Amino acid sequence: MNNGHSFDQANELWSGHSIPFTTLQETPILSLLQPSHGERILDVGCGNGDLTAKIAAVGALPTGIDFSEETIRQAKLKYPDMNIQVENACHYRTEEPFDAVFSHAVLHWIQDAPAVIQSIQLALKTGGRFVAEFAANGNTAILITAVREELNARGYGWEGRNPWYHPTIGEYANLLEQNGFRVSLAQHVDQFTSFKPGARKWLTSFAEYLFSGITPAVQDVIMEAVEKKVQPQLMRDGQWYLDRSRLRVVAVKE
Repeated sequence: MNNGHSFDQANELWSGHSIPFTTLQETPILSLLQPSHGERILDVGCGNGDLTAKIAAVGALPTGIDFSEETIRQAKLKYPDMNIQVENACHYRTEEPFDAVFSHAVLHWIQDAPAVIQSIQLALKTGGRFVAEFAANGNTAILITAVREELNARGYGWEGRNPWYHPTIGEYANLLEQNGFRVSLAQHVDQFTSFKPGARKWLTSFAEYLFSGITPAVQDVIMEAVEKKVQPQLMRDGQWYLDRSRLRVVAVKE
């Protein structure tokens, strides 16, 4: 299992950039970004703005974008001096290109990957870098497979219920190359990590997608069946785990 903490490799890739080591430890993908003073960096899917703020803390000039108006409202309250905007990543355009584009834990929520990559390519300077981490092929596969099986067993279709985009390394690297990028790093990271809330909490969190159009009573029956099915694989010593998979990429606009 790869732990994904590629600090030495990151320093080789982006020598000359620096960021506090404690920040690198907290978010390994920032070790690949290595923002430096004065760089203009676009944070795609900035969410609550916490990582955007870490980028700004080293003297870079980040712009954060997110599709959620409420998320941006809250981020502005937390970081009133930061440049954060409500934007659709599939259609984002800028007149002044960026030195780098960064994205963390967001791109698996956007099904139209070609449109996002085109936006990123157009937003970058020639030679600019794209650094991202998001859920990859195989992410929470044990739970997703169990849900699909239980739905099919009860006559409910799976089509249209999966909200995520989980590509393989090959799929995503090929997509980047088709859109004018040179891929310098592509890393698949499997992480069997503890998840204290448990399988039922995970299922409930995504019920609006996975169980759309199904009555609450039937949803409860399906969730109970899924929970029992996955318990031998996802519970160890009384503790729930998730089989997470992540894709980390670094690519340069040619």
